[in-house]
Amino acid sequence: MRKLWGGHFDEPTDVLIERLNNSLVFDSRLWREDIRGSIAHATMLGSTGIIEVGESQTLVAGLAKLEADLSEGTVTLPEDAEDVHTAVEVLLRDRLGAVAGKLHTARSRNDQIATDIRLYLRGVCEVVDRELALMQEALLVHAETEFETVLPGFTHLQHAQPVVLSHHLLAYFWMLDRDRERLNDTRRRLNRLPLGAGALAGTGFPIDREQVCIALGFDAVIPNSLDAVSDRDFAIDFISFAAITMVHLSRLAEEIILWNTPEFGWITLHDSVTTGSSIMPQKKNPDVAELARGKTGRVFGDLMSLLTLMKGLPLAYNKDMQEDKEPLFDSVDTLLLVIPAMRKTVATAKFRADRMLAATRGDFSTATDLADYLVQQGLPFRDAHTVVGKVVQHCTERRIGLEDLDESTLATFSPLLERDTKAALAVLTVQSCVAARTSQGGTAPNSVRAQYQLAKARLESSAPQ
Repeated sequence: MRKLWGGHFDEPTDVLIERLNNSLVFDSRLWREDIRGSIAHATMLGSTGIIEVGESQTLVAGLAKLEADLSEGTVTLPEDAEDVHTAVEVLLRDRLGAVAGKLHTARSRNDQIATDIRLYLRGVCEVVDRELALMQEALLVHAETEFETVLPGFTHLQHAQPVVLSHHLLAYFWMLDRDRERLNDTRRRLNRLPLGAGALAGTGFPIDREQVCIALGFDAVIPNSLDAVSDRDFAIDFISFAAITMVHLSRLAEEIILWNTPEFGWITLHDSVTTGSSIMPQKKNPDVAELARGKTGRVFGDLMSLLTLMKGLPLAYNKDMQEDKEPLFDSVDTLLLVIPAMRKTVATAKFRADRMLAATRGDFSTATDLADYLVQQGLPFRDAHTVVGKVVQHCTERRIGLEDLDESTLATFSPLLERDTKAALAVLTVQSCVAARTSQGGTAPNSVRAQYQLAKARLESSAPQ
Protein backbone atom coordinates (compact mmCIF):
# COMPACT_ATOMS: atom_id res chain seq x y z
CA MET A 1 0.00 0.00 0.00
CA ARG A 2 1.35 3.41 -1.00
CA LYS A 3 1.58 5.83 1.92
CA LEU A 4 2.58 9.40 2.71
CA TRP A 5 4.66 8.26 5.70
CA GLY A 6 7.05 5.48 6.70
CA GLY A 7 10.51 6.92 7.35
CA HIS A 8 10.36 6.00 11.01
CA PHE A 9 9.33 2.40 10.36
CA ASP A 10 11.59 -0.57 9.69
CA GLU A 11 8.93 -3.25 9.30
CA PRO A 12 6.03 -3.22 6.86
CA THR A 13 2.47 -2.89 8.09
CA ASP A 14 0.65 -6.19 8.47
CA VAL A 15 -1.68 -6.91 5.56
CA LEU A 16 -4.67 -7.23 7.86
CA ILE A 17 -3.85 -3.88 9.50
CA GLU A 18 -3.54 -2.27 6.09
CA ARG A 19 -7.04 -3.48 5.26
CA LEU A 20 -8.33 -2.10 8.55
CA ASN A 21 -6.55 1.21 8.08
CA ASN A 22 -7.53 1.76 4.45
CA SER A 23 -10.19 4.38 3.79
CA LEU A 24 -9.91 4.76 0.01
CA VAL A 25 -12.76 2.30 -0.44
CA PHE A 26 -15.17 4.96 0.83
CA ASP A 27 -13.38 8.33 0.85
CA SER A 28 -12.51 8.06 -2.85
CA ARG A 29 -15.68 10.01 -3.62
CA LEU A 30 -13.95 13.07 -2.16
CA TRP A 31 -11.29 13.32 -4.86
CA ARG A 32 -12.81 16.41 -6.49
CA GLU A 33 -12.94 18.24 -3.18
CA ASP A 34 -9.44 17.07 -2.31
CA ILE A 35 -8.06 18.47 -5.55
CA ARG A 36 -10.02 21.69 -5.19
CA GLY A 37 -8.68 22.26 -1.70
CA SER A 38 -5.17 21.41 -2.86
CA ILE A 39 -5.35 23.98 -5.67
CA ALA A 40 -6.32 26.70 -3.21
CA HIS A 41 -3.58 25.59 -0.81
CA ALA A 42 -0.91 25.43 -3.52
CA THR A 43 -1.90 28.88 -4.79
CA MET A 44 -1.57 30.29 -1.27
CA LEU A 45 1.83 28.63 -0.76
CA GLY A 46 3.11 30.49 -3.81
CA SER A 47 1.56 33.86 -3.03
CA THR A 48 2.97 33.84 0.51
CA GLY A 49 6.46 32.81 -0.67
CA ILE A 50 6.42 29.54 1.25
CA ILE A 51 7.28 27.85 -2.05
CA GLU A 52 8.40 29.48 -5.27
CA VAL A 53 5.70 30.96 -7.48
CA GLY A 54 6.79 28.75 -10.38
CA GLU A 55 6.44 25.66 -8.21
CA SER A 56 3.02 26.80 -7.10
CA GLN A 57 1.94 27.30 -10.70
CA THR A 58 3.26 23.87 -11.64
CA LEU A 59 1.29 22.27 -8.81
CA VAL A 60 -1.90 24.12 -9.68
CA ALA A 61 -1.63 23.22 -13.37
CA GLY A 62 -0.86 19.61 -12.53
CA LEU A 63 -3.81 19.37 -10.17
CA ALA A 64 -6.16 20.94 -12.72
CA LYS A 65 -5.04 18.48 -15.39
CA LEU A 66 -5.40 15.59 -12.97
CA GLU A 67 -8.95 16.70 -12.13
CA ALA A 68 -9.84 16.83 -15.81
CA ASP A 69 -8.38 13.39 -16.48
CA LEU A 70 -10.16 11.83 -13.51
CA SER A 71 -13.42 13.43 -14.63
CA GLU A 72 -13.02 12.03 -18.13
CA GLY A 73 -12.09 8.60 -16.80
CA THR A 74 -8.71 8.47 -18.57
CA VAL A 75 -7.08 8.14 -15.15
CA THR A 76 -8.28 6.31 -12.05
CA LEU A 77 -7.21 6.52 -8.44
CA PRO A 78 -4.55 3.91 -7.53
CA GLU A 79 -6.22 1.12 -5.61
CA ASP A 80 -3.18 0.55 -3.41
CA ALA A 81 -3.30 4.06 -1.94
CA GLU A 82 -4.08 4.40 1.76
CA ASP A 83 -6.69 7.13 1.33
CA VAL A 84 -7.93 9.72 -1.14
CA HIS A 85 -5.23 12.24 -0.15
CA THR A 86 -2.51 9.68 -0.80
CA ALA A 87 -4.11 8.67 -4.10
CA VAL A 88 -4.17 12.25 -5.40
CA GLU A 89 -0.63 13.00 -4.28
CA VAL A 90 0.73 9.75 -5.73
CA LEU A 91 -0.82 10.53 -9.12
CA LEU A 92 0.55 14.06 -8.96
CA ARG A 93 4.03 12.84 -8.05
CA ASP A 94 3.97 10.36 -10.95
CA ARG A 95 3.32 13.33 -13.25
CA LEU A 96 5.34 16.15 -11.71
CA GLY A 97 8.11 14.42 -9.82
CA ALA A 98 9.64 15.77 -6.62
CA VAL A 99 7.86 19.13 -6.73
CA ALA A 100 4.62 17.31 -5.91
CA GLY A 101 6.08 16.66 -2.45
CA LYS A 102 5.88 20.39 -1.72
CA LEU A 103 2.09 20.39 -1.93
CA HIS A 104 1.72 19.08 1.59
CA THR A 105 3.78 21.89 3.10
CA ALA A 106 1.97 23.58 6.01
CA ARG A 107 -0.96 21.20 6.12
CA SER A 108 -1.94 17.81 7.54
CA ARG A 109 -4.35 15.16 6.42
CA ASN A 110 -6.30 16.13 9.53
CA ASP A 111 -7.22 19.62 8.34
CA GLN A 112 -7.30 18.38 4.75
CA ILE A 113 -10.04 15.79 5.32
CA ALA A 114 -12.07 18.18 7.46
CA THR A 115 -11.99 20.62 4.54
CA ASP A 116 -12.83 17.96 1.96
CA ILE A 117 -15.92 16.79 3.84
CA ARG A 118 -17.18 20.34 4.33
CA LEU A 119 -16.75 21.09 0.63
CA TYR A 120 -18.51 17.86 -0.26
CA LEU A 121 -21.43 18.47 2.08
CA ARG A 122 -21.83 22.03 0.88
CA GLY A 123 -22.50 20.73 -2.60
CA VAL A 124 -24.76 17.98 -1.28
CA CYS A 125 -26.86 20.53 0.60
CA GLU A 126 -27.61 22.33 -2.66
CA VAL A 127 -28.63 19.11 -4.43
CA VAL A 128 -30.81 17.90 -1.56
CA ASP A 129 -32.46 21.31 -1.25
CA ARG A 130 -33.43 21.18 -4.94
CA GLU A 131 -34.90 17.70 -4.49
CA LEU A 132 -36.95 18.80 -1.50
CA ALA A 133 -38.22 21.83 -3.40
CA LEU A 134 -39.35 19.54 -6.23
CA MET A 135 -41.12 17.34 -3.70
CA GLN A 136 -42.92 20.39 -2.32
CA GLU A 137 -43.90 21.35 -5.85
CA ALA A 138 -45.43 17.90 -6.45
CA LEU A 139 -47.54 18.32 -3.32
CA LEU A 140 -48.67 21.78 -4.44
CA VAL A 141 -49.76 20.50 -7.86
CA HIS A 142 -52.22 18.13 -6.21
CA ALA A 143 -53.23 20.61 -3.52
CA GLU A 144 -54.27 23.11 -6.19
CA THR A 145 -57.03 20.81 -7.46
CA GLU A 146 -58.33 19.27 -4.23
CA PHE A 147 -59.80 22.18 -2.27
CA GLU A 148 -63.27 20.60 -2.23
CA THR A 149 -62.26 16.96 -1.76
CA VAL A 150 -63.43 15.89 1.70
CA LEU A 151 -61.92 12.98 3.62
CA PRO A 152 -61.87 11.87 7.23
CA GLY A 153 -59.25 13.52 9.40
CA PHE A 154 -57.71 11.26 12.02
CA THR A 155 -56.43 11.36 15.56
CA HIS A 156 -55.25 8.10 17.15
CA LEU A 157 -55.92 6.63 13.67
CA GLN A 158 -59.62 7.04 14.46
CA HIS A 159 -61.98 9.21 12.44
CA ALA A 160 -61.95 12.62 14.13
CA GLN A 161 -63.17 15.52 11.97
CA PRO A 162 -63.42 15.85 8.20
CA VAL A 163 -60.77 17.85 6.35
CA VAL A 164 -60.12 18.66 2.71
CA LEU A 165 -57.39 16.83 0.84
CA SER A 166 -55.49 20.01 -0.05
CA HIS A 167 -55.19 20.78 3.65
CA HIS A 168 -53.84 17.29 4.33
CA LEU A 169 -51.25 17.50 1.54
CA LEU A 170 -50.14 20.96 2.58
CA ALA A 171 -49.29 19.63 6.04
CA TYR A 172 -46.47 17.69 4.38
CA PHE A 173 -45.44 20.77 2.40
CA TRP A 174 -44.78 22.62 5.66
CA MET A 175 -42.92 19.66 7.16
CA LEU A 176 -40.57 19.70 4.18
CA ASP A 177 -40.28 23.47 4.45
CA ARG A 178 -38.95 23.12 7.98
CA ASP A 179 -36.58 20.43 6.71
CA ARG A 180 -35.21 22.88 4.17
CA GLU A 181 -34.76 25.47 6.90
CA ARG A 182 -32.77 22.95 8.94
CA LEU A 183 -30.71 22.07 5.86
CA ASN A 184 -29.89 25.72 5.21
CA ASP A 185 -28.90 26.17 8.85
CA THR A 186 -26.62 23.16 8.50
CA ARG A 187 -25.04 24.58 5.37
CA ARG A 188 -24.43 27.92 7.06
CA ARG A 189 -22.68 26.31 10.02
CA LEU A 190 -20.54 23.94 7.97
CA ASN A 191 -19.28 26.66 5.63
CA ARG A 192 -16.21 27.48 7.72
CA LEU A 193 -12.63 26.68 6.79
CA PRO A 194 -10.52 24.15 8.77
CA LEU A 195 -7.55 24.18 6.36
CA GLY A 196 -4.50 25.79 7.92
CA ALA A 197 -5.08 24.20 11.32
CA GLY A 198 -2.40 21.62 10.55
CA ALA A 199 -2.46 18.39 12.50
CA LEU A 200 -3.86 20.15 15.57
CA ALA A 201 -1.71 23.15 16.56
CA GLY A 202 -1.50 25.31 13.46
CA THR A 203 1.77 25.85 11.60
CA GLY A 204 4.90 27.94 11.82
CA PHE A 205 4.75 28.77 8.11
CA PRO A 206 3.38 32.24 7.22
CA ILE A 207 0.19 30.89 5.64
CA ASP A 208 -2.76 33.06 4.65
CA ARG A 209 -5.91 31.23 5.74
CA GLU A 210 -8.14 34.11 4.70
CA GLN A 211 -6.91 33.77 1.12
CA VAL A 212 -7.76 30.08 1.07
CA CYS A 213 -11.10 30.81 2.74
CA ILE A 214 -12.08 33.23 -0.02
CA ALA A 215 -10.78 30.96 -2.79
CA LEU A 216 -12.87 28.03 -1.56
CA GLY A 217 -15.99 30.10 -0.90
CA PHE A 218 -16.11 29.61 2.85
CA ASP A 219 -17.75 32.25 5.03
CA ALA A 220 -15.09 32.30 7.74
CA VAL A 221 -11.97 30.63 9.10
CA ILE A 222 -12.41 28.33 12.10
CA PRO A 223 -10.58 30.25 14.84
CA ASN A 224 -9.30 27.31 16.91
CA SER A 225 -6.98 24.76 15.33
CA LEU A 226 -7.91 22.00 17.79
CA ASP A 227 -11.59 22.49 17.07
CA ALA A 228 -10.97 22.75 13.34
CA VAL A 229 -9.55 19.24 12.97
CA SER A 230 -11.63 17.46 15.61
CA ASP A 231 -15.12 18.87 14.97
CA ARG A 232 -17.72 16.78 13.21
CA ASP A 233 -20.74 18.74 14.44
CA PHE A 234 -21.50 19.70 10.86
CA ALA A 235 -21.76 16.05 9.82
CA ILE A 236 -23.98 15.28 12.82
CA ASP A 237 -26.07 18.33 11.87
CA PHE A 238 -26.54 16.97 8.38
CA ILE A 239 -27.47 13.45 9.43
CA SER A 240 -29.82 14.86 12.06
CA PHE A 241 -31.51 16.88 9.32
CA ALA A 242 -31.59 13.75 7.16
CA ALA A 243 -33.18 11.70 9.94
CA ILE A 244 -35.94 14.24 10.55
CA THR A 245 -36.58 14.54 6.81
CA MET A 246 -36.86 10.77 6.59
CA VAL A 247 -39.37 10.85 9.46
CA HIS A 248 -41.57 13.15 7.40
CA LEU A 249 -41.18 11.09 4.24
CA SER A 250 -41.91 7.94 6.23
CA ARG A 251 -45.12 9.41 7.64
CA LEU A 252 -46.26 10.28 4.13
CA ALA A 253 -45.21 6.83 2.95
CA GLU A 254 -47.27 5.18 5.68
CA GLU A 255 -50.37 7.08 4.60
CA ILE A 256 -49.78 6.16 0.96
CA ILE A 257 -49.50 2.52 2.00
CA LEU A 258 -52.74 2.69 4.00
CA TRP A 259 -54.63 4.68 1.39
CA ASN A 260 -53.56 2.22 -1.31
CA THR A 261 -55.17 -0.76 0.46
CA PRO A 262 -58.55 -2.07 -0.74
CA GLU A 263 -60.00 -1.16 2.65
CA PHE A 264 -59.25 2.52 2.01
CA GLY A 265 -59.00 2.72 -1.77
CA TRP A 266 -58.29 6.45 -1.57
CA ILE A 267 -55.28 6.51 -3.90
CA THR A 268 -54.23 4.75 -7.09
CA LEU A 269 -50.50 4.41 -7.66
CA HIS A 270 -48.91 4.42 -11.10
CA ASP A 271 -47.42 1.21 -12.47
CA SER A 272 -43.99 2.84 -12.67
CA VAL A 273 -43.74 3.16 -8.88
CA THR A 274 -45.20 -0.21 -7.90
CA THR A 275 -44.14 -3.83 -8.24
CA GLY A 276 -45.87 -7.17 -8.57
CA SER A 277 -45.71 -10.52 -6.86
CA SER A 278 -43.87 -13.58 -8.15
CA ILE A 279 -46.78 -15.79 -7.09
CA MET A 280 -49.92 -13.62 -6.81
CA PRO A 281 -50.87 -12.11 -10.17
CA GLN A 282 -53.30 -9.61 -8.68
CA LYS A 283 -50.76 -7.85 -6.49
CA LYS A 284 -49.62 -4.25 -7.06
CA ASN A 285 -47.35 -3.37 -4.18
CA PRO A 286 -46.40 0.16 -2.98
CA ASP A 287 -42.72 -0.70 -2.76
CA VAL A 288 -41.43 2.87 -2.99
CA ALA A 289 -43.42 3.93 0.04
CA GLU A 290 -42.47 0.77 1.94
CA LEU A 291 -38.78 1.24 1.19
CA ALA A 292 -38.94 4.90 2.19
CA ARG A 293 -40.45 3.79 5.48
CA GLY A 294 -37.84 1.05 5.89
CA LYS A 295 -34.81 3.14 4.96
CA THR A 296 -35.75 5.70 7.60
CA GLY A 297 -34.38 3.33 10.23
CA ARG A 298 -31.15 3.14 8.26
CA VAL A 299 -30.63 6.90 8.53
CA PHE A 300 -31.50 6.78 12.24
CA GLY A 301 -28.67 4.24 12.53
CA ASP A 302 -26.30 6.56 10.68
CA LEU A 303 -27.05 9.33 13.17
CA MET A 304 -26.60 7.06 16.19
CA SER A 305 -23.37 5.71 14.70
CA LEU A 306 -21.79 9.15 14.36
CA LEU A 307 -23.03 10.39 17.74
CA THR A 308 -21.59 7.29 19.39
CA LEU A 309 -18.34 7.66 17.45
CA MET A 310 -17.77 11.21 18.65
CA LYS A 311 -19.08 11.07 22.21
CA GLY A 312 -15.86 10.00 23.98
CA LEU A 313 -13.07 11.37 21.80
CA PRO A 314 -10.46 13.57 23.45
CA LEU A 315 -8.98 16.45 21.48
CA ALA A 316 -7.84 16.51 18.80
CA TYR A 317 -8.01 14.14 15.81
CA ASN A 318 -8.34 10.41 16.48
CA LYS A 319 -8.31 7.57 13.97
CA ASP A 320 -11.83 6.68 15.11
CA MET A 321 -12.94 9.67 13.04
CA GLN A 322 -12.14 7.78 9.85
CA GLU A 323 -15.48 6.08 10.57
CA ASP A 324 -17.38 9.36 10.16
CA LYS A 325 -17.65 9.12 6.40
CA GLU A 326 -19.57 5.89 5.85
CA PRO A 327 -22.66 6.87 7.87
CA LEU A 328 -22.52 10.36 6.39
CA PHE A 329 -22.27 9.08 2.82
CA ASP A 330 -24.99 6.51 3.49
CA SER A 331 -27.42 9.18 4.70
CA VAL A 332 -26.64 11.30 1.63
CA ASP A 333 -27.16 8.38 -0.73
CA THR A 334 -30.38 7.34 0.99
CA LEU A 335 -31.85 10.85 0.82
CA LEU A 336 -30.94 11.28 -2.83
CA LEU A 337 -32.59 7.96 -3.64
CA VAL A 338 -35.73 8.25 -1.52
CA ILE A 339 -36.74 11.88 -2.10
CA PRO A 340 -36.97 11.64 -5.93
CA ALA A 341 -38.68 8.24 -5.69
CA MET A 342 -41.30 9.59 -3.29
CA ARG A 343 -41.75 12.67 -5.47
CA LYS A 344 -42.51 10.50 -8.49
CA THR A 345 -44.90 8.39 -6.40
CA VAL A 346 -46.83 11.49 -5.31
CA ALA A 347 -46.69 13.22 -8.70
CA THR A 348 -48.14 10.22 -10.57
CA ALA A 349 -50.75 9.28 -7.96
CA LYS A 350 -54.49 9.64 -8.53
CA PHE A 351 -56.75 10.41 -5.58
CA ARG A 352 -60.24 8.86 -5.27
CA ALA A 353 -62.47 11.70 -4.06
CA ASP A 354 -65.55 9.46 -4.16
CA ARG A 355 -64.00 6.88 -1.85
CA MET A 356 -62.76 9.56 0.52
CA LEU A 357 -66.19 11.13 0.82
CA ALA A 358 -67.86 7.75 1.24
CA ALA A 359 -65.53 7.01 4.16
CA THR A 360 -67.02 9.92 6.10
CA ARG A 361 -70.49 8.38 6.10
CA GLY A 362 -71.46 7.02 9.48
CA ASP A 363 -68.16 8.00 11.10
CA PHE A 364 -69.61 10.60 13.54
CA SER A 365 -66.88 13.05 12.53
CA THR A 366 -69.34 15.97 12.61
CA ALA A 367 -70.28 15.40 16.25
CA THR A 368 -68.20 18.36 17.43
CA ASP A 369 -70.14 20.61 15.06
CA LEU A 370 -73.39 19.61 16.73
CA ALA A 371 -71.84 20.44 20.10
CA ASP A 372 -70.64 23.79 18.74
CA TYR A 373 -74.17 24.46 17.51
CA LEU A 374 -75.52 23.93 21.03
CA VAL A 375 -72.85 26.27 22.41
CA GLN A 376 -74.02 28.93 19.98
CA GLN A 377 -77.53 28.42 21.42
CA GLY A 378 -76.18 29.20 24.91
CA LEU A 379 -75.31 25.78 26.35
CA PRO A 380 -71.87 25.44 28.07
CA PHE A 381 -69.56 23.30 25.96
CA ARG A 382 -69.16 20.57 28.58
CA ASP A 383 -72.93 20.16 28.75
CA ALA A 384 -73.14 20.25 24.95
CA HIS A 385 -70.48 17.54 24.82
CA THR A 386 -72.62 15.32 27.07
CA VAL A 387 -75.76 15.85 24.98
CA VAL A 388 -74.01 14.99 21.74
CA GLY A 389 -72.38 11.99 23.37
CA LYS A 390 -75.87 10.65 24.04
CA VAL A 391 -76.86 11.33 20.43
CA VAL A 392 -73.84 9.34 19.25
CA GLN A 393 -74.68 6.52 21.66
CA HIS A 394 -78.22 6.43 20.29
CA CYS A 395 -76.94 6.16 16.73
CA THR A 396 -74.35 3.54 17.59
CA GLU A 397 -76.89 1.30 19.23
CA ARG A 398 -79.10 1.53 16.13
CA ARG A 399 -76.18 1.25 13.70
CA ILE A 400 -76.94 4.52 11.96
CA GLY A 401 -74.90 7.65 11.38
CA LEU A 402 -75.57 11.21 12.49
CA GLU A 403 -76.58 12.00 8.93
CA ASP A 404 -79.38 9.40 9.24
CA LEU A 405 -81.15 11.18 12.11
CA ASP A 406 -84.55 12.70 11.46
CA GLU A 407 -85.77 15.97 12.93
CA SER A 408 -88.13 14.46 15.46
CA THR A 409 -85.51 12.11 16.90
CA LEU A 410 -82.82 14.77 17.15
CA ALA A 411 -85.23 17.14 18.91
CA THR A 412 -85.66 14.70 21.82
CA PHE A 413 -82.12 15.16 23.08
CA SER A 414 -82.33 18.84 24.06
CA PRO A 415 -84.85 21.69 24.04
CA LEU A 416 -82.19 23.72 22.23
CA LEU A 417 -82.24 21.18 19.39
CA GLU A 418 -86.01 21.28 19.32
CA ARG A 419 -85.99 25.02 18.53
CA ASP A 420 -84.69 24.60 14.99
CA THR A 421 -83.95 21.01 14.12
CA LYS A 422 -83.42 21.81 10.44
CA ALA A 423 -80.52 24.12 11.33
CA ALA A 424 -79.14 21.51 13.73
CA LEU A 425 -79.26 18.80 11.08
CA ALA A 426 -77.59 21.09 8.58
CA VAL A 427 -74.40 21.27 10.63
CA LEU A 428 -74.05 17.48 10.50
CA THR A 429 -72.99 17.34 6.84
CA VAL A 430 -69.26 17.02 6.22
CA GLN A 431 -69.39 19.87 3.73
CA SER A 432 -70.87 22.13 6.41
CA CYS A 433 -68.27 20.91 8.88
CA VAL A 434 -65.24 21.75 6.75
CA ALA A 435 -66.77 25.03 5.60
CA ALA A 436 -67.12 26.12 9.23
CA ARG A 437 -63.37 25.76 9.96
CA THR A 438 -62.55 29.27 8.72
CA SER A 439 -59.87 30.08 11.30
CA GLN A 440 -56.40 30.84 9.98
CA GLY A 441 -54.80 27.50 9.20
CA GLY A 442 -58.17 25.74 9.28
CA THR A 443 -59.55 23.28 6.76
CA ALA A 444 -62.33 25.45 5.25
CA PRO A 445 -61.73 25.51 1.48
CA ASN A 446 -61.27 29.30 1.46
CA SER A 447 -58.80 29.11 4.34
CA VAL A 448 -56.91 26.35 2.56
CA ARG A 449 -56.81 28.43 -0.64
CA ALA A 450 -55.16 31.21 1.36
CA GLN A 451 -52.74 28.68 2.83
CA TYR A 452 -51.98 27.34 -0.64
CA GLN A 453 -51.09 30.84 -1.85
CA LEU A 454 -48.82 31.26 1.16
CA ALA A 455 -47.14 27.93 0.42
CA LYS A 456 -46.73 28.79 -3.25
CA ALA A 457 -45.15 32.16 -2.39
CA ARG A 458 -42.90 30.44 0.15
CA LEU A 459 -41.68 27.95 -2.45
CA GLU A 460 -40.99 30.69 -4.96
CA SER A 461 -39.10 32.81 -2.45
CA SER A 462 -36.99 29.87 -1.29
CA ALA A 463 -36.29 28.45 -4.75
CA PRO A 464 -32.74 26.99 -4.94
CA GLN A 465 -30.38 29.19 -6.87
